Amino acid sequence: MSDIITEQATAAASGTAATEQFRSKQRTQAADVDTKRVDTLVSELLAAAHDIIRRHKVTYAEYDVLKSWLIQVGEDGEWPLFLDVWLEHVVEEVANENREGSKGTIEGPYYIPDAPILAAEATLPMRDGEEGTALLFQGQVRSVDGTPLSGATVEIWHADNDGYYSQFAPNLPEWNLRGTVVADDRGNFGIHTIEPAPYQIPTDGSCGRLIAAAGWHAWRPAHLHLKASAPGHQLITTQLYFKGGSHVADDIASAVKPELILDPGPAADGDGREVTYDFVLDKA
Repeated sequence: MSDIITEQATAAASGTAATEQFRSKQRTQAADVDTKRVDTLVSELLAAAHDIIRRHKVTYAEYDVLKSWLIQVGEDGEWPLFLDVWLEHVVEEVANENREGSKGTIEGPYYIPDAPILAAEATLPMRDGEEGTALLFQGQVRSVDGTPLSGATVEIWHADNDGYYSQFAPNLPEWNLRGTVVADDRGNFGIHTIEPAPYQIPTDGSCGRLIAAAGWHAWRPAHLHLKASAPGHQLITTQLYFKGGSHVADDIASAVKPELILDPGPAADGDGREVTYDFVLDKA
């Protein structure tokens, strides 16, 4: 299975899919542009770039390499990947700095809306014989005042045992390891899936060339992506990681927070592992 996907999955294909998904999302959002805000942000961004050029005496040769690389990022469709890996974690930090409930972190480029609706106790769509350690991810969705949130939804998506996401790599079913779970009248849910694998962000495109040039690594730790929501409450977007996992301490996307690290134990039925994690939502 992994050999087939590895042969065909490319940064360009993944980048194109991420770009199209982002454009689709933007078409459904109304533009709200404050010219003074744009002036402030762009002016300060350019001033910071000018300062870097002056302090480090950037040469024309280095400038031309940068210009060529920026053009190639667009041609590779990797702007969503670049921005989500190296900038989004700071935007998320600012956006959620006043939350009282569960911690959030980046969405990343691989979210797809409208995943299949599943019952409170459910198994994610997956292939027959899906590789990986079985995982029961269970918990409750409640408000900051402790009230269980009946009918809350928990969207979940994650990579497979080879580190690939459905709809962003070939030969995977459309909704593989993706679902929207509707909690019961006490806000409880139980999701049967497999533990995802750590993976490298695509390295055969422009982002990979930057990583190689800077001497960085390209790894993200294994993680579950989640969005929890309920009427009258703020949606939380987050990722949950695994204690002791590779690259939890040096995630290339800088998205790991101590509160987001899971510590699964043996499953009660003896099949794989299980963990309980509750979502606490702020009032809207």
